[in-house]
Amino acid sequence: MTAFLVANLAPIMFGSMLLFLLVGYPVAFALAACGFGFGLIGIELGLLSPNLFQAIPDRVWSVMSNDTLLAIPFFTFMGLVLERSGMAEDLLDTIGQLFGPIRGGLAYAVIFVGALLAATTGVVAASVIAMGLISLPIMLRYGYDRRVASGVIAASGTLAQIIPPSLVLIVLADQLGRSVGDMYAGALYPSLLLTALYALFVFVVSMVRPQWVPALPPEARTLRGWRLLAKVLTSLVPPLVLVFLVLGTIFIGVATPTEGGAMGAVGALLLAIFNRRLTFRMVVQALEQTAKLSAFCMFVLLGARVFSLTFYGINGHLWVESLLAGLPGGEVGFLIVVNILVFFLAFFLDYFELAFIIIPLLAPVADKLGIDLVWFGVLLGVNMQTSFMHPPFGFALFFLRSVAPNHPYVDKISGQKTAPVTSSQIYLGAIPFVVIQVLMVAFIILFPGMVTHYKSDRPVVDLDKVKIEIMAPTPAAPSFGAPGGAGASPFGTPAAPSFGAPAPDFGAAP
Repeated sequence: MTAFLVANLAPIMFGSMLLFLLVGYPVAFALAACGFGFGLIGIELGLLSPNLFQAIPDRVWSVMSNDTLLAIPFFTFMGLVLERSGMAEDLLDTIGQLFGPIRGGLAYAVIFVGALLAATTGVVAASVIAMGLISLPIMLRYGYDRRVASGVIAASGTLAQIIPPSLVLIVLADQLGRSVGDMYAGALYPSLLLTALYALFVFVVSMVRPQWVPALPPEARTLRGWRLLAKVLTSLVPPLVLVFLVLGTIFIGVATPTEGGAMGAVGALLLAIFNRRLTFRMVVQALEQTAKLSAFCMFVLLGARVFSLTFYGINGHLWVESLLAGLPGGEVGFLIVVNILVFFLAFFLDYFELAFIIIPLLAPVADKLGIDLVWFGVLLGVNMQTSFMHPPFGFALFFLRSVAPNHPYVDKISGQKTAPVTSSQIYLGAIPFVVIQVLMVAFIILFPGMVTHYKSDRPVVDLDKVKIEIMAPTPAAPSFGAPGGAGASPFGTPAAPSFGAPAPDFGAAP
């Protein structure tokens, strides 16, 4: 039995951690418990030294002193303030009026506003809940199919996961050891293409089943002519300015992601003041939710550091590397298996758990295979986006379920009795968008240039033309009475003898 444990402690530890998570144990404590528990077992079996756990304070300090992670509370606070300042409501109302005359106009408006909210908030929960509260009653009022309405709202809210300044991209950059700015630049084109694919799906539905996505009736279009154009400008310009303030300064290299998040938080407060909706209660609520999410993220990361300390100590990373690097098909086989693994794990684990647990195990193998880690991170970010949409555990579906009507109600505008939205309708509506996200994963694999363009503006170094020159050693200065006698250097170190031959030039060009 002891020999079996010694030979298989790494897979047993990994399986135990997954078991802890599947039974619903808090992820931060599950990781730490596995780290400490199997660390003690490893010490008892003689695989680890008792001094192993002395490295934990250093790992805790490395987490707490990481400036990049400061972007998480900044972007979270910015998103919560914007969500409570009424920006989402103004955008949905205005863009809905703009696209209202065409079939599927409200769905297009939800997708467009979802993308804009993602670029200004980066918080999935805030986007889904805001659009569910505001747009779902309007879509039901004017006869939208409940499955299409639910799917569009949930999927558009998850764009906050992949459109910068996404929180998960910050975590992925930290775990992969890459720049957040590079991760943002790499994710830009895939996120825009994913948004376009959502809109294309609505267009196809409007052609095949026009009764599912009707246009707004004339009496519902309250804004017309110059008033509509003026409302569009006043609703769109402030968030677009904020997007440039946050993302533009990061992309052009003026600000780091942390500094961009700080500017975004200040900008959100200014927008709330501009809309006359900044209250002390709103700020307190935003700060409270920001503190909760930031603390959750920090505890998960600390638990992951304890887990990885023991896992690496028992050579678990070598077990994972041998398991994945030996797959048939090389790089292609590795990508296929990893994406299938992440897709199915997303049924049970959310994106934070996947980022903190799975990514550190996959990154060394990907790096060894020569895979660009920024491209790899964006690829897995799109894949992990499905964790929000998987029936029946997708968090976006839970968020929408919490605000969707679950019993018949009387619409306050039309006065008609409206049927509720069932959970099965929400789940069925999510399936087409999960398929679109899987297609997006395939597109990134087939066309890597849409991510790796982030390197196009950097100077290319031709290694064949690199010339390394090593200067000949300087003769030692004579010592005048220094210890060590004749031939010693002034600092007491014996000087290198000279044999009269010139120093070779290792840097000479061939």
